[in-house]
Amino acid sequence: MSCPKLITERLELVPMTVEVVEAVFDGRRADTEALLGAKMPNAWPGRALVERAFLARLDAVRADPEHRLWGDRVALSLEPSPRVIGSVVFHGGPDEDGIVEVAYGIEEESQRQGFGFEAVSASVAWALAEPRVRAVRASTFTWHFASCRILEKLGFRIVDREDDLLGEMLKYEVGPSAFRR
Repeated sequence: MSCPKLITERLELVPMTVEVVEAVFDGRRADTEALLGAKMPNAWPGRALVERAFLARLDAVRADPEHRLWGDRVALSLEPSPRVIGSVVFHGGPDEDGIVEVAYGIEEESQRQGFGFEAVSASVAWALAEPRVRAVRASTFTWHFASCRILEKLGFRIVDREDDLLGEMLKYEVGPSAFRR
C-alpha cells in the first residue's frame, strides 16, 4: 500500500519515509530539509517529539516501514518557500479489528491557526476511506483543549478515560458514519 500525498487548502501532507525519519533521528537538519523540500522550524522536530510520536525504535521502523509508517505524513505549508509546520502520524497500520490510532503535532509558531484541524481532517478522511480501516482512535489529555476541540469537531467521541502521570487521558474514536470534515 502506498501512502499518497494529500493537498488541503493551505497544506501539502507528504508521506514520511525511512530516510526522513533517519535524518531527524540523526539530527541532520540540512538533509531533512533537502528530503522534504521545506525549511524546518527551529524547535521542530526534536528527537524527543519524534520518539513520542513514533512509539517505535528506529530499527523497528526500518524492519517494517510499510506497516510502521502507514499513513504518516509531514505537513508543509503551501507557500512560495514551504516550511514544515507539523506532522500527522498513525501508530502503525490497521490492527486485526480495523483500528488505527492517529497522533499529530503542530509546531508552536503555527498553532492556533487551524493547521491542526486541516491536517488531521485530511489524514483521518484518507484513513477512513481505506478498506481495512473500521475506525480511527486518538488519545489526548483533558487539559489539552486544542487537541480535544480538533477531535470533537471531526466527530470523534470519548470511548474511555485513563489516569496518567500527567493527568486524565481521554481515548477518542470515530468511524466513517460519524466523521465530519
